[in-house]
Amino acid sequence: MNGSATSQQKVDTEKHFTTSILLWVRTDQSRQTGMDYWKGPHSKIISATPGLEEYRQLHLAEQNPGRWPTTDGIETQIPSDRKIDGIAEVTFQSALSPFAGRSQTQLAYKDEINVFRRTLLYAGPPRSSRWYDVAPGEKPGSRAVLYLRRRPGASGFRNTIRKKLIPALIDSGTLKELRAQIFLPWNEKMWDTPHVAHDNPKDQHFHASVILGFSDDIVRGDFFTGGNVATYSQVLAPVASAIHAYDIAAALTYVRDGEVLPHFEP
Repeated sequence: MNGSATSQQKVDTEKHFTTSILLWVRTDQSRQTGMDYWKGPHSKIISATPGLEEYRQLHLAEQNPGRWPTTDGIETQIPSDRKIDGIAEVTFQSALSPFAGRSQTQLAYKDEINVFRRTLLYAGPPRSSRWYDVAPGEKPGSRAVLYLRRRPGASGFRNTIRKKLIPALIDSGTLKELRAQIFLPWNEKMWDTPHVAHDNPKDQHFHASVILGFSDDIVRGDFFTGGNVATYSQVLAPVASAIHAYDIAAALTYVRDGEVLPHFEP
């Protein structure tokens, strides 16, 4: 463990080098066909990449209009044409790991066309991904993910998330998992795969994500309808112009602690 969050409730924090690839499956076949291919053949290509600390697939629920309640001045409804199907969460062992895995990554590039129509990679600097050990030894039964867009001209976005939002989430006492990433400016060249769209207008860029784990779906639902969400909105309103909250239908782990698992684990 590498530190602790600034919160009334101290928790251990791990710092990692993580990339998140937002994925949209092809629409010329059923969504389930695409999700199954990603879970099966495509996962084997990614799992075999040298230098991975962890590889997870986050399968987002098909019906995801936006979990975050309506908030003045913040976009909380997810546009139907930009609704994400899944997220590949790839954590590296070191800053040099992406170079060690270049050959395998080229195979992933070529395979994307078999399943995806659009892919967008977001990443932060090494050790900027934070995993907060909010419930040691406990496993979430339900998850959600927030994608945040910085308000144009606003300052203090990073500090607001790390020093205000994260401590407040920790103090809620309801979470079984908490991970946060703050992204570098998006650059298509970081993941410019062939024959797959990478359209990402500037006003649609995201600048951070937060993964929330709960004991079950009921607790997750209560989280988004409870009074604390209004407090979180007040914290974020000065710096965030959009909060897109997705239900995660499944979180499948293929590589853990640098070891490829014989079968994915939920």
